[in-house]
Amino acid sequence: MTLDELAIQIRKCTLCELAQGRTHAVPGEGNPQAEIMFIGEGPGANEDKQGIPFCGASGKFLDELLKSINLNRSDVFITNVVKCRPPENRDPLPQEIDICTKHYLFNQIEVINPKIICFLGRYSMGLFMKDMKISQVHGKAFRRKDGRYYIAFYHPAVALYNGSMRQVLLNDFKVLDKILKGKIKDDEKETPPKSDDTPLEMVSLF
Repeated sequence: MTLDELAIQIRKCTLCELAQGRTHAVPGEGNPQAEIMFIGEGPGANEDKQGIPFCGASGKFLDELLKSINLNRSDVFITNVVKCRPPENRDPLPQEIDICTKHYLFNQIEVINPKIICFLGRYSMGLFMKDMKISQVHGKAFRRKDGRYYIAFYHPAVALYNGSMRQVLLNDFKVLDKILKGKIKDDEKETPPKSDDTPLEMVSLF
């Protein structure tokens, strides 16, 4: 199945109650062959109106973060855990996450096959890096045996409410630049808590 075919399914989806209150489902957008994939939590009000991920104020800051490492949206793929806006921006429910990931997100990852998956916030991080706290692992690169890198970032929205977080995110994004430039060591010395049978290993960057 192609990304376009998945997008058609997402826009027509009625598998959970989120479909009842949406204006538009938001499949995601970007380079279908991207090395970097960003995964947020779910669409907000602006995203629901336009059907585009991260198109509001937090999206503008995400653009700034990408620009800081000489990237733009056409270089990456951006999507969310759930594809429809939860009412009043509430947290997505476990069953909503389960439905959306099994039917759509995991398929998107398989089609794109990115080298690096970046989590924007704790909800997407929790899918792959269970039992970890974003405050402890943000901006750090981890790798599974399949060779793919996983990096958790604070959601860009936090910088809208706490100005000091802007620099934290800008600093954290530098890890992407290091990976893309091959500035990594293969002799990992630290291993975070194992979340499943494919453990993550911290990558030493220099």
